[in-house]
Amino acid sequence: MQATINSGNISGSLAAPPSKSATQRAFAGALLHKGKTVINNAGRSQDDVAALGIIQSLGATVVEHSNDVLEITSNGIAPTGPEINCHQSGLCARLFTPIAALASCAITVKGEGSLLHRPMHGFNEVLPLLGVSVSAFNGFLPCTVQGPMQPKSAMMNAESGSQFLSGLLFALSSCAHEPLSIKVSGLKSKPYIDLTLDMLKRFGKPIAHHDDKEFFIYPALFTYTPTVTIDVEADWSSAAYLLVAGAIACSITVSHLNIDSAQADRAILDVLEQTGAHVLINTDGITVTKSRLRAFELDATHCPDLFPVLAILAACCDGESEIKGLHRLFHKESNRAESISEMLENFAVPFSLSDDSLFVTGVRKLQGTVIDSYHDHRIAMAAAIAALRANSPVDIMHAEAVNKSYPGFFDDLISCGVKCTFIDD
Repeated sequence: MQATINSGNISGSLAAPPSKSATQRAFAGALLHKGKTVINNAGRSQDDVAALGIIQSLGATVVEHSNDVLEITSNGIAPTGPEINCHQSGLCARLFTPIAALASCAITVKGEGSLLHRPMHGFNEVLPLLGVSVSAFNGFLPCTVQGPMQPKSAMMNAESGSQFLSGLLFALSSCAHEPLSIKVSGLKSKPYIDLTLDMLKRFGKPIAHHDDKEFFIYPALFTYTPTVTIDVEADWSSAAYLLVAGAIACSITVSHLNIDSAQADRAILDVLEQTGAHVLINTDGITVTKSRLRAFELDATHCPDLFPVLAILAACCDGESEIKGLHRLFHKESNRAESISEMLENFAVPFSLSDDSLFVTGVRKLQGTVIDSYHDHRIAMAAAIAALRANSPVDIMHAEAVNKSYPGFFDDLISCGVKCTFIDD
């Protein structure tokens, strides 16, 4: 699908969509919980649907009571078939592979599209130490795991990200009967581990850690409740695009966001404050209003999903902004170091890459252009927000990519006065 976005103002109020990071962790907890889990405000993105399919393949029963309430019943891992399909979700692949390895039968973990080109670090290094056989694996999906996982203490390198560690924490907290620990080096995306620990705690499984370098699982401290209720919080990753839209193109109010969230992308608030954007936080939500913006600096190592929209925000600021953490961009839905660079170049925004940083010099107006999203949801959304400050319409190729995380993105823009038209490919 090609989307054409006209420049202009955005004005209105929107509820931020549910967090897919929290939704998928809630699904993992519900699968491993022997009882019933009621999940309110469950996400409906493509990645969320993939995760829901996985837990059903691994034995959970799902009943939908309304558009945002799911009742999940499980007795633990009981695969209904020999495979799970992560579709294009990197979190699904890294979160559910260790969980699938709890089964005593072989489970093939499959993926689709760009996920097949994203490296799966840690599978070969860590899982065999826990008694899990990993076969038909060359560092990428598909692969086959054969458990059952043996609960043992382990060591791992987490420089590539926190998702696989999250999967191990869910899996080991489910099968451990004696105390054990996971020693971790080089952890990136630490806030997402906080999200995992918070979700496990809601399922009665508190996990302690020492400075994010060693995580301690003490089964004797775990508690059991037959029915667990989870309220999924709103997504700061998606909300960041809306908040930046308000900062560069009039005004917007975004509701349902948890100001005290552990989500890494809450950092967008700190960035907006740096730029001097007008930010008002009250019971109605967060209102961001356009103002003269100044350049900012941010180390986005722990919140790399913000990179595309931060690049657009920087393009609308006075002066040169610096965003650190380029090394986290190479293995996303696209190589985002390349796709962001191409996007900025097409918008006629001066930028440079140096060491691990992206430097962006702001301009008064962006150039109307054509942007290839490379089927990357965050590039498509960033381009749409940038179009609001362009001197002519912006065409976005493969705009349907937004369905991966924010299916209602374009509908929400239209509801706030943004002119969008669409052509099927």
